[in-house]
Amino acid sequence: MSRRALVVVHHGRPEAVTATDEVLRELEQAGVEAQIAPDDGLATELEPFDLAIVLGGDGTILRAAELTRGTDVPLLGINLGHIGFLAEAERDDVGVAVRRLTAGDFEVEERTTIEVRVLHPDGSEQRDWALNEAALEKVDRSRMLEVVTEVDGHPLSSFGCDALVAATSTGSTAHAFSAGGPVVWPDVDGMILVPIAAHSLFARPLVVGPRSVLAVEVLERSPAPGTVTCDGRRRLEVPRGARIEVRRSHLPVRLARLSPAPFTTRLVNKFALPVRGWRGGAGSTEADR
Repeated sequence: MSRRALVVVHHGRPEAVTATDEVLRELEQAGVEAQIAPDDGLATELEPFDLAIVLGGDGTILRAAELTRGTDVPLLGINLGHIGFLAEAERDDVGVAVRRLTAGDFEVEERTTIEVRVLHPDGSEQRDWALNEAALEKVDRSRMLEVVTEVDGHPLSSFGCDALVAATSTGSTAHAFSAGGPVVWPDVDGMILVPIAAHSLFARPLVVGPRSVLAVEVLERSPAPGTVTCDGRRRLEVPRGARIEVRRSHLPVRLARLSPAPFTTRLVNKFALPVRGWRGGAGSTEADR
């Protein structure tokens, strides 16, 4: 039985055409059938596939995560963007990366996702999920959100703010990072809540455990309603009086890893952090120097 690979491409990148051609050649040589994902297609419209190759930045990888959700298919990200934090390979390594993927020469790293539930005042509800984060933002830019936060069924604090970000460990280096949240190593199985421009002395980033449930209620007196955006891609309306619940999902995203480099090294490389002069201890390696 022949194998099939899903190829998800950011066609807006200048290198996308040549990189896609190279990927297709490598797949053909490996006897793997290629299926290029349409820009606006749904997972139900695709033929079954065994592998997924992503050409683009983190946004394209998030798009691929939508298409592979609920499957055991590993994603190999090849960075055509700027930082490409979720990507495993750079543009110059396309050929080698695809050959290793088709040969099974990779490890799988599972990343936790979150489930998002919006309960409306009329009793209706909406559900979604995120790999990085669910961001609650105000609809009216000139007004603020009045919210009350809750952890595990217990109220924590109420305040006015511009937004709140509920993130996974993976998402700690995305929207939550830009909002001043902590960088959390991906093997820390927890969730982060980061208020943005909050009018409160206690509105600090929180990190809770994997079995916790985070909740935010938009108060009836809030000057503005809100909207929740999941991974910057899917939007849920949050009127006054609505409640958002965020909990750990049982469906992870599976990333194909070609290098055993630790997360610390990934941070240094992606953010070009200054480490000159470090001598290291007995456990240091050449890759860290």
